[in-house]
Amino acid sequence: MTTSAITKLSCFAALIVALTPGLAAQEPWTKIPVPQLPAFHPQEPKRIALPNGMIIFLQEDHELPTIDGTARIRGGARSEPTAKVGLTGLYSEVWRTGGTKAETGDQLDDFLEIRAAKVETGANDDSTTISLSCLKDNFNDVFKIFSELLRSPEFREEKLDLAKREAFDTISRRNDDISQIAHREAIKLAYGANNPYARTPEYATISAVTRQDLVDWRRNYVHPNDIIVGIVGDFDSAQMESTLRKAFGDWQKGPAAKAPEIRFEPAKPGYYLIKKKDVNQSNVRLIGLGTTRNNPDYYPIEVFNEVFTGGFASRLVQSLRTAQGLAYSVGGGIGTRFDHPGIEQFALGTKSNTTVESIQGLYAQIDELKSKPITDAEITRAKDSILNAFVFNFDTPDKVLRERMAYEFYGYPPDFLERYRVGIEKVTTADVARIIPKYVHKDQLAVLVVGNPADFDKPLSSLGSVKDIDITIPPPPAQMGEAAAPTGKQP
Repeated sequence: MTTSAITKLSCFAALIVALTPGLAAQEPWTKIPVPQLPAFHPQEPKRIALPNGMIIFLQEDHELPTIDGTARIRGGARSEPTAKVGLTGLYSEVWRTGGTKAETGDQLDDFLEIRAAKVETGANDDSTTISLSCLKDNFNDVFKIFSELLRSPEFREEKLDLAKREAFDTISRRNDDISQIAHREAIKLAYGANNPYARTPEYATISAVTRQDLVDWRRNYVHPNDIIVGIVGDFDSAQMESTLRKAFGDWQKGPAAKAPEIRFEPAKPGYYLIKKKDVNQSNVRLIGLGTTRNNPDYYPIEVFNEVFTGGFASRLVQSLRTAQGLAYSVGGGIGTRFDHPGIEQFALGTKSNTTVESIQGLYAQIDELKSKPITDAEITRAKDSILNAFVFNFDTPDKVLRERMAYEFYGYPPDFLERYRVGIEKVTTADVARIIPKYVHKDQLAVLVVGNPADFDKPLSSLGSVKDIDITIPPPPAQMGEAAAPTGKQP
């Protein structure tokens, strides 16, 4: 039965109850039997390992006559030189706009637009990506562009200049939005200001990047043994495998990419203030270092997060937002990542004149984890919420493919997705009670406040010593000239 059909049936049942006095009282909803969730066995993609080390996943999906694909390449922003932070962002932009040796990026735009197709590039902390999306009838033409950009991009100089100007504009506006400021500075407090996951591009670091840097980056990182390719859509797997082997089989292996050694240096507990005088609200974050998803505590942490911060039934929402009206948004939890610690963070947005009160409210909720332990009913509700939503996160073949590629990339077991549901089902109230004192300590968290202290209900210093954080944007180097980079708004 489809979702729309279920919705219509539910509405019809509600109408019958409304038109039949006493029916609801005679047959309360609690008597409706709830069937056990069926076994979760998603459609697994076909995994192929080429002799040169490239890993390929093929996921057939014949619902629509389309094909989508992604190549994920090891090596991202965390590997940039400190003096050239922002390099991979420029690389990913010019990789696509610079075109191939045969055609410019503008020519590729025209070619793809006529076919309602896309070939796009991107970058994140640990990888760069190139993706395609097209009708199956146009796949061969679009894949040709995809493979040429992967193997022989041009990085035209004029497109690098344009990408730099766009990056300068982004830098100039980075202090305009209070939530963006809080997000950026929270990462610095959690990981350390010089940590590769926390660094931000500046005018000087963007200016320092040259076309040769882009060429060198590709030479150092783009090798078949460092690439995972995933294709999903309306195709025959045998034919697609043949196409990919022909396109990439002759590509010679290169040196294996090595993840950098990264130190995590969380800020000392205390109060950190970013003064933003042009706002009438505050963004508050309690921040610490989280953990990884291969931690045995991962599943109890997931359930705890749902109880404490997840959704409208969570403790923080029910108390700070619904009951006390202290926050218009609240959330967070013990963060987890695949290959490095996530960020433990309890965050809220509040009016300026309830800033200190809201911090005290957060503290009170953390304290209540001891005085009012999490109950069996809360655990049951949290697990039901996670498990009932779980299938919708992976209800299409492309979602399963993306997750499977991530497990391959980070070295997780292939069945980690299936293990997730079982792991959540096994979590007990005692498991959650055990991990709370292990990970949640309010006196070990840094408290970041972004707002206008002149409008606070009390001075932030009434809670303890306060350290001001300066977010002034460093000016561009003199040699860039006034026209090269806008000065932008300062805090």
